[in-house]
Amino acid sequence: MSQQLGHKLNQGISPRQFMDGMEKNKEAFAANYEQFAWPDDKLREFFESLNNRDDLRSMIITADWCGDALRSVPVIFRALETAGIATEVMIIEQHYDLLDQHLTLGGRSIPIVLFTDTGGHLLGKWGPRPQHVQDVMVAFKEANPDREAPTYEDNMAAARREIVQQYGDASDYTPVILWELQDILERA
Repeated sequence: MSQQLGHKLNQGISPRQFMDGMEKNKEAFAANYEQFAWPDDKLREFFESLNNRDDLRSMIITADWCGDALRSVPVIFRALETAGIATEVMIIEQHYDLLDQHLTLGGRSIPIVLFTDTGGHLLGKWGPRPQHVQDVMVAFKEANPDREAPTYEDNMAAARREIVQQYGDASDYTPVILWELQDILERA
C-alpha cells in the first residue's frame, strides 16, 4: 500500500465547503450529518483518542449525487472531526486521476476514504461502502460478468435493492462504518 499521494494534499475542499456547495441530496445529507449519534462510548473514545496524533490526514473522494456517500460520508465526517484528522473532500469529477488509482472491482466507485501521513504516504483506505453491503456488489459482479447480457440491468436493479436493504437504517450502518474506520486507523 506504500503509495505516495503528497501531490494531491491540499487540492480538495473542506467538509463544510462540500456540504454548503451540494446541489443534490443537500437536505438529506445535512439531516444525516445532524442526526449522527455515537452507537457507544467505546467508539467515541477511540476517535477522541486520535486527537493527540498530528500525523494523520484524510482525503475523501465523493460526489453529492452518490447514494452511498449520502449514507456514509456524514458518519465519516463526524468520526474524523472527533478524531481531529485534517480532512479534505476531492470531488470525483475533478479528481478522476486519484480515483483511478483506487478502483473497486475494476470500476470507479465512491466514496473512497484515503488515510495518509503528513507527507502523503497512503496508510489505509475505506470504501465505497461497508463490507457487508459491498459483498452484495461483489456477488453481483461475479454472477454477471457480461454487461451486455439481457438480464444484466434487471440483476443490477435487484442488487441495488439488496444494497439498500443491507444498509438498513443509520443505526444499523453507522456502527459498522465506525468499526471499519477504527480497524484501519488502528493499523495506521
